[in-house]
Amino acid sequence: MEWASESAAVRRHRVGGERRDGPAAAPQPGREALAPEPPADAGGGGGGGGGARTRKRSAGGDASRGAGTGLSEARAALGLALYLLALRALVQLSLQQLVLRGAAGRPGDFDARQARDYLEHITSIGPRTTGSPENEILTVHYLLEQIKLIEVQSSSLHRISVDVQRPTGSFSIDFLGGFTSYYDNITNVVVKLEPRDGAQHAVLANCHFDSVANSPGASDDAVSCSVMLEVLRVLSTSSEALRHAVIFLFNGAEENVLQASHGFITQHPWASLIRAFINLEAAGVGGKELVFQTGPENPWLVQAYVSAAKHPFASVVAQEVFQSGIIPSDTDFRIYRDFGNIPGIDLAFIENGYIYHTKYDTADRILTDSIQRAGDNILAVLKYLATSDALPSSSKYRHGNMVFFDVLGLFVIAYPSRVGSIINYMVVTAAVSYLGKKWLRPKQKTGNYTKDFFCGLGITLVSWFTSLVTVLIIAVFVSLIGRSLSWYNHFYVSVCLYGTAATAKIILIHTLAKRFYYMNASDRYLGEVFFDISLFVHCVSLMALTSQGLCSAFISAVWVAFPLLTKFCTRKDFKQHGAQGKFIALYLSGMFVPYLYALYLIWAVFEMFTPILGRSGTEIPPDVVLASILAGCTMILSSYFINFIYLARSTKRTMLSLTLVCVVTFLLVCSGAFFPYSSHPASPKPKRVFLQHMTRTFHDLDGNVVKRDSGIWINGFDYTGMSHITPHIPEINESIRAHCEENAPLCGFPWYLPVHFLIRKNWYLPAPEVSPGNPAHFRLVSKEQTPWDSIKLTFEATGPSHMSFYIRTHEGSTLSQWSLGNGTPVTSKGGDYFVFYSHGLQASAWRFWIEVQVLEERPEGMVTVAIAAHHLSGEEKRSSQLDALKDKFPDWTFPSAWVCTYSLFVF
Repeated sequence: MEWASESAAVRRHRVGGERRDGPAAAPQPGREALAPEPPADAGGGGGGGGGARTRKRSAGGDASRGAGTGLSEARAALGLALYLLALRALVQLSLQQLVLRGAAGRPGDFDARQARDYLEHITSIGPRTTGSPENEILTVHYLLEQIKLIEVQSSSLHRISVDVQRPTGSFSIDFLGGFTSYYDNITNVVVKLEPRDGAQHAVLANCHFDSVANSPGASDDAVSCSVMLEVLRVLSTSSEALRHAVIFLFNGAEENVLQASHGFITQHPWASLIRAFINLEAAGVGGKELVFQTGPENPWLVQAYVSAAKHPFASVVAQEVFQSGIIPSDTDFRIYRDFGNIPGIDLAFIENGYIYHTKYDTADRILTDSIQRAGDNILAVLKYLATSDALPSSSKYRHGNMVFFDVLGLFVIAYPSRVGSIINYMVVTAAVSYLGKKWLRPKQKTGNYTKDFFCGLGITLVSWFTSLVTVLIIAVFVSLIGRSLSWYNHFYVSVCLYGTAATAKIILIHTLAKRFYYMNASDRYLGEVFFDISLFVHCVSLMALTSQGLCSAFISAVWVAFPLLTKFCTRKDFKQHGAQGKFIALYLSGMFVPYLYALYLIWAVFEMFTPILGRSGTEIPPDVVLASILAGCTMILSSYFINFIYLARSTKRTMLSLTLVCVVTFLLVCSGAFFPYSSHPASPKPKRVFLQHMTRTFHDLDGNVVKRDSGIWINGFDYTGMSHITPHIPEINESIRAHCEENAPLCGFPWYLPVHFLIRKNWYLPAPEVSPGNPAHFRLVSKEQTPWDSIKLTFEATGPSHMSFYIRTHEGSTLSQWSLGNGTPVTSKGGDYFVFYSHGLQASAWRFWIEVQVLEERPEGMVTVAIAAHHLSGEEKRSSQLDALKDKFPDWTFPSAWVCTYSLFVF
């Protein structure tokens, strides 16, 4: 896009960018445009009126600026708003189109109705925690019963084998700050579908049928197991023979931090056959299942998904965000990758994460179309892999990562990352050539272009920085006055509060620059300059991301390539027609691809992160995070629209409107008009609270009880703490805040998982002692001196299906090794050691040892250990006091409650 030169009359009144009055002023090159000068009557105002207009501009009159060429403010603002809304509507339309409508299902097709029947039967069992009869007996019995029926119907071309595995093992993982896991006699139901003559290689499909405590777990992950049952039925009855085996793993202990998948991949004899896997997971309820992880470094797997999936939805951006650790979650994908050295594909439902892991995660909330699209995709990809020539030698195809992304769910674009780097650098070269040609032109032709460019770059960066600072100030203030998460149930509030503030600040900075620094420059010239600045910023981003080896750099390539192409396509038209009509239409059309894809990604970002911010703990201010994300999105979306600020005759009304919306929203937020949570049946957004009725016992070095107390330990999983609960339950207030026991590991509380660094605000309401029917028993079996001068302590523990073991070494002592994991102790965040233990229905006593290296003997002992027993199922998880308190919670909360005990010992 080439901006026409300003009128000769304007240039006659400037020398080197400074205004000179009087007709005798010599014509000098100023901030003139880079295109050849048109005839005088084709310039900004033409004829003899140029000098008068220049004098008006110098007086700062915005209304007269660029008269006849400037854009109408109302039309510009409304046009850009409607443009973005139209693109957003297109994105929403693509997201709602779950499956393509066509002919009725044919024999051999996936039947979502049958899968829904499986789903409803599994969820009707209720919550399925590992070690509970619901998980270990009822669900396993139902799965085996359905697999037997499928086996009866199967084709003579196939053979089905079934095995119920009960593994025991241990491993360490750096998830949630690092901890070690030990499992005993947990359950896996494994099915192998293979050709009648057998197979030497296999592809694995994985789901988990267990759920978190107190949730029916329809989306996480019963629906995936239902899909797998139906895929097994369709493949087994198919008249097409398979070349390789398909192993279906229904694992029963994923919610216990990936234990069952570890037991399978490290111990089951069929694990050696597996060359690739597909993992089915959920971070939300229904919608589209997103491919958010692949590999590692197996491009052929992405190509398999691209070739086979009927309703693709995939993004390498999601992969790189997830693997960065920003999202506090993990899946069985990690176990197969790290402990099995097997490449795979990770899929998950991501919509409506507000009810993930709550009582609302029920079968009726999952659309049949969601089940159909997931089934169509899984069936097609498994069939493709089970007949693939590449599967037997998959290890030979590890030659780099893939850039992959879907286009509105219609198809997937995928290419090797090395090809992506070549494309990126080609785009960079084109952009640098375009910009360099302008920078290197003789000064008499470019005027002050280079100076104006870099000043404009500084102004743009300042506008973005001040925009970010502004929204952060608002977010911090809102957090300090206790109004966090006001947008949790009304997302538009965040846009009206932070989005408008960010946009208004960007427009304000550029308007001031236009009025006081660029006051004598042509509107169209400035539009040219700021277009080039945006191109330069995205070009720098592209180079930085590509140099870091990030596949997500393709986004920056899109933001450079398409605007650059648009620039060249609109160049001639703009010279002829100015900043009007046809040019604007062509310009916005050229920006269609980058802006459409940006809105597509922005939807995914907020769909994932907004619900997560409602369960991210008490230490991370969610408004600060969301405000930062919104400011970043505003910067990106505004980049190629900044030039419209300089093309418009005025921005006063736009800034006033944005400021008014922001101020009104701010006042409403501060007044508490927007309640964060909802119990609406159609769209619940509950506050998550954990209630643990516990009895704690502390022993000294001699084994004497030095402290014993009981109470209900309360954890709110979001930043607002108990501020919204106190009006409903007055006894839960700041006066009962729990205090950290400084000498005890993890502050002396029975943490179920090592998330103490995320949740430091908790409450402790005194209550009578608990005495569960299956209490934990912990004892020191032996204490011995090793030949290498360390002390070996051997312990034995029995108790409920879930226990946590904590260790803190004293000053002068170190933990050198233990019998857990790979033998090397792994600390959790904060320096203490955390061991997560679970078992199935029946398990022998848990015996393990630790070795402590004593560098200096001290009277307070060498190590403190504690064990917490969590009763998560059956009648043992309840107490009358716990039930009474739980019943007081308002219906917009989800209190997950259980009974536990905690015992601490010093050795």
